Amino acid sequence: MPTVILTGLPVPGSALAGELRSLGFEVHPAATPSEAAAALALVPADQRVAVVDGEFVGHVHALRLALTDPRFDACSVTGALAVLPAARAALDRAAENDVYAPVGDGPYPDRLAAAVEAAGTPVHRPELGTLVAAVPATTDERRAATAAVAAVDDEAVRLRTAVKSRDGFFTTFFISPYSRYIARWCARRGLTPNQVTTASLITALIAAGCAATGDRWGYVASGVLLLVSFVLDCTDGQLARYSLQYSTMGAWLDATFDRAKEYSFYAGLALGAARNGDDVWALALGAMILMTCRHVVDFAFNEANHDATANTSPTAALSDKLDSVGWTVWVRRMIILPIGERWAMIAVLIAFTTPRIVFYALLVGCAFGALYTTAGRVLRSLTRKAERTDRAARALADLTDTGPLGELIARGLRRLPHYTAPAFMVSGVGSAAMLLFAAQEWSFGSSVPIFFAGLYVLTAGAAVAQPLKAPLDWLLPPVFRAAEYTTVLILAAKADVPGALPAAFGLVAAVAYHHYDTVYRIRGGTGAPPHWLVRTIGGHEGRVLLITVLASVLASRAVDFPVALTALAVFVALVVLVESIRFWVSSGAPAVHDEGEPA
Repeated sequence: MPTVILTGLPVPGSALAGELRSLGFEVHPAATPSEAAAALALVPADQRVAVVDGEFVGHVHALRLALTDPRFDACSVTGALAVLPAARAALDRAAENDVYAPVGDGPYPDRLAAAVEAAGTPVHRPELGTLVAAVPATTDERRAATAAVAAVDDEAVRLRTAVKSRDGFFTTFFISPYSRYIARWCARRGLTPNQVTTASLITALIAAGCAATGDRWGYVASGVLLLVSFVLDCTDGQLARYSLQYSTMGAWLDATFDRAKEYSFYAGLALGAARNGDDVWALALGAMILMTCRHVVDFAFNEANHDATANTSPTAALSDKLDSVGWTVWVRRMIILPIGERWAMIAVLIAFTTPRIVFYALLVGCAFGALYTTAGRVLRSLTRKAERTDRAARALADLTDTGPLGELIARGLRRLPHYTAPAFMVSGVGSAAMLLFAAQEWSFGSSVPIFFAGLYVLTAGAAVAQPLKAPLDWLLPPVFRAAEYTTVLILAAKADVPGALPAAFGLVAAVAYHHYDTVYRIRGGTGAPPHWLVRTIGGHEGRVLLITVLASVLASRAVDFPVALTALAVFVALVVLVESIRFWVSSGAPAVHDEGEPA
């Protein structure tokens, strides 16, 4: 059980000790700094420990934010400080030093927080907004603080801040007004965000199964269940913020289950259409490719500019100006078809139309959203005066997913005295386009695509031979994703044999999981997956070359091509999933840093 050291003399009538116990803490009083230091020494080093001033006046939720958030090694509000084991040594030193040489006249926990931070441990200070956290020095100040606490309903604040401050129109106005109450209901019954996330996945898989029946009742049921799954998907994050239940496992589940749900539903729609004699596997795979590439555009651009200096752009200024006009904010969020709007559109269309129409709508809507966001990011990059950092360049290099062939070429080119990266970046994009053209124009089994795949390998390696710090270098990861995924789609379609497109769907899904896993590791601050993993599965350029070679070698026995794609998909999925699960359940995995609206 976590421990709190309640310092100072008891305040008559104060409910502070009871409030701390309600938060799950064992309370130990300590009248003086020396007693507090002695009490700290008795607390096991592997437990959370907090120090709270006995004269603290404030909302229980303010204490909850400061003392129970598992994402930060040290966290503090006025009059309260909590640390995890990673920051325990710094707290112990601060407590020992304060006994002999107190710094300042502020509350004891505030002095400790300042000392911990000065020693090099970051101390998170949550935004409280209307919540109160104070240590009054006089009776009048205490009376005023108590009145301020009574004036604000901290439960209402807690519910409001459980909802993201920035979300889509459909989620904000059609889901969050009631899903936050579902989150509170779950919290009061001891349910965890991971359990709700799993329930959301199971519901989506049942929806996919209903869609796979190909019957109208199945389509209607699948639409309803898809919306229920989305409500649960919103609820799990709100439950995490409401109860501060963040975890490394939750980070992994949240990062991967959304894609698993959506792509499983695409597969269910394709299976249902096939029952009615309509083959839409190519459309399903196209929709998955488009969504994944659009996400990679967002990820790569954000990583490229995560910590850029002199981050100015006329395009960004125009965007900020538009945001000042309320209705434009919602229009701009809706036209990119975020997950809420997308799932709502799918649910309505599948209930009344067919899978083919659903995929046509998805492709048109997502293509427009992708063009809109990509064009805006290109304009910002061309007009922005900024210097990209080494960290950003490293993140972009990791997102390219370059394998051993590309690395070999990059190492050789680095030795050239007049090597220019931008020219090779352009040629890499050009070779990707030529590869897709060759795969489309030449018959299945032709050796011509192998030549262009080899050229793609050369230019892809050349493009990453120098740090990716040019204004448009963030385009490389999405271009490589589009080249690889679309090559698989075209070759599977050209094979024109049963099972080729479903096998291609499985392969792209397995590879896409690897790319999403890479993104979320980088965003969590732990870096990309180990390089042996990328080398083992060949890198994007190695997989492209292998698939084009397989298409040529198996031309005379095209029925074996789906078997080869399936085998490759199973291999990639097994290697990637085993390493991903190992990482996300380890102690080194990042917890989700997903803040709600400031209170």
